[in-house]
This record gives sequence, C-alpha cells and structure tokens, in this order.
Amino acid sequence: MPEQPERLGDGTRSVHAGRPPATAHTPSLPGPVFVSHYHLPGDVTGPYTYGRDQNPTWTRLEEAITLLESPTEPAETVVFSSGMGAISSVVLAQARSGDTVVLPSDCYQTTRALQQRLESYGVHVRLAPTRGDGQLDALDGAKLLWIETPSNPELDVCDIQRLADAAHEVGALVAVDNTLATPLGQRPLDLGADFSVASGTKALTGHGDLLLGYVTARDPALAESVRLWRKTVGAIPGPMEAWLAHRSLATLELRVDRQAANALALADALARREEVTGLRHPGLPTDASHPVARRQMRRFGSVVSFVLPDKAHAERFLGALRLTGEATSFGSVLSTAERRARWGGDAVPEGFIRFSVGIENPDDIVADVVAALDTALQNGA
Repeated sequence: MPEQPERLGDGTRSVHAGRPPATAHTPSLPGPVFVSHYHLPGDVTGPYTYGRDQNPTWTRLEEAITLLESPTEPAETVVFSSGMGAISSVVLAQARSGDTVVLPSDCYQTTRALQQRLESYGVHVRLAPTRGDGQLDALDGAKLLWIETPSNPELDVCDIQRLADAAHEVGALVAVDNTLATPLGQRPLDLGADFSVASGTKALTGHGDLLLGYVTARDPALAESVRLWRKTVGAIPGPMEAWLAHRSLATLELRVDRQAANALALADALARREEVTGLRHPGLPTDASHPVARRQMRRFGSVVSFVLPDKAHAERFLGALRLTGEATSFGSVLSTAERRARWGGDAVPEGFIRFSVGIENPDDIVADVVAALDTALQNGA
C-alpha cells in the first residue's frame, strides 16, 4: 500500500489496500493459501500456527478492510465466515450474565434473534427504535449498545456520534452495523464507535457469490476478544472466499458510487407514483433521515424501500420485473428486490418492498420498475 493512505482517494485505497509492494514476477494479489497446519518446529511462535487461528489470505484482507474503515488511525480487523459470525462475536464476547445489551427494535431480524440466546445466558436485553435516536432512553446501566444505521429494512438513520457519546458516559461499549453504508459510506470508528461490524456478503464484496463478515476495532484488546471468539467457535472464512472478497474490493468505489446514483434515480421515479407510499432512501432530500444521514454519511447506499397497496399488488409487481431478481440479500451488482414480509419478523406491511439497486444503466432500471408498476396496476383492475 502506498504511504499516507489517508491522503489517497477512496478508489485508490480500495484498489491498493492490503496488497503487497510490487515485486518483479509476482502477482499483485497473491493467490489463496489453502492450509490446515503449518510447519511449526520447537516452541509455538506466530504469526501462523494453525489453520483455525490465522491464514495469510485473511491477513491481507483484514489489512485492506482496516485501511478502508480507519485510514487515519491504527485499528485491527477480524474476518469471519458470515455477517452473523461477526455480529455474534461482538455481542457474545462482550456480554456476561447480569449485563444489559441494547439492540435496535428494527434492526436485521437475525441480529434481534440473538435476544433469546442472550437471555438464556442471563443477559438482559432492551429493544429501542433507531428512529429519533430512540436508543438513548435505554442506555442506563448498559454494557453494550448495538446500532444499525441505516436500519434494515426500513432505512431509518440515527446519530452515531450522539449515541456513542451517551453510551460511553454510562460505561457502555458501542458497536455499529455498517453493512448497508460500507466503509466508503460512513466510518463508525471516526464517529465514536468501538466496533464497526458488517456483513461482507453484501455491498463490500458486491457480487452475490460469497458469505463473509468482519469486525474492525481500534482497541487491540477488543479486537483480540473477537479474534479469540472466532478461534473458539470456528467461525472462520475459507481462503477462497477471503481471496475473492479482497479481489472485489478493487471495484468498491465504482460500485457503490454507481449504486448510490442509481438508487437515487429510482427513488425519484418512485416518488411520482400514486400507488407507492412509505418511500425511503437516506439520500432523498425529502426523507426524514436525510439531515442526519447527510452529516455522517458520504454515500447513501444502494437500498430503496417502499410500500405497495397489498401483498397481491406487490407480488404482481415483483413478477413483472425483467431485470430484477427476487432475492433476500442486497448490495449486489445485480438489482434485486423482495417483499420483505414474506419472512416474518419485521414490522412492515405486507406490500413492503426492499429494492437493492445494482450497477445496471439507471434508465434501464427505472424503465423496468415503471413497466412492472404499470403491469401490476393493470392486472389488478
């Protein structure tokens, strides 16, 4: 990586992060290291001792993500086999019986599902909404505050700095799920968080072909706590997945810039449809979350959410799309959408659509959506 990475642009950092210095006759990104054990004579010394502990392919990816999440200050990243591997490592490594954990009541439903597991261990869980910094009122006596902003799937935004300052005043650690924004969209550590956590399955890698998660922390002890959790439970990424993820980082800025612009174009088109209600995208100047998002986000993400009149109407719309597949993930180069209520667990209407905007030409995305909306109206008459 060139020196002084904080002075480089996001695209340059994305391309060069974690790659070794240019050396004659060697690849710019060495291939994945497939290994279960290393030659280890004598006393045990690092950095590489056993395949569940560390891998050179993980190391390069971890260094790359660290430079994206924290280009100006030292930090450490730990990569995991999935986003939930990363999320659960932070929550379960920090909470003990008798502690209190504050979760968003509107966050990713599998994160909320940790409530039952935590309570079975004697941990108290409080739920509070993202909107309006609602978690502020639940912080008294907390050990850990979990923030998700923008929230998934409703796209509410909270003030990370305000919440982090309040949490630290009562002695709580702060973790931010940065999945939707990516480190090019916002940097939670710069806003006071102790952990920045994300599912790399989504926009970070962006091709819908691997599962990955990561945790970045500035405090070495906190990073080590989640690294030990990874080792203990074995939530390790495969070397091929780690290598593919690192390769994909080179196009991160190109992808997220295109997706953010496309998402805003789609939101503008949806705003003109009478049958569309509840339209949300933090980049829309009319969105309730836009003032806060504008202060703390540098890019507004690829996801647009909106509500169609009912389940049948939403299903007709999804069935009429030609360029957009139905899928439950988001952040891919391919546009995808789903009727979120089909999974249960989220307090959204039956006609709620979460639309992940890809990198296709914006005119084509908008035309496809408008044609599908027209078809859904005509077939419902």
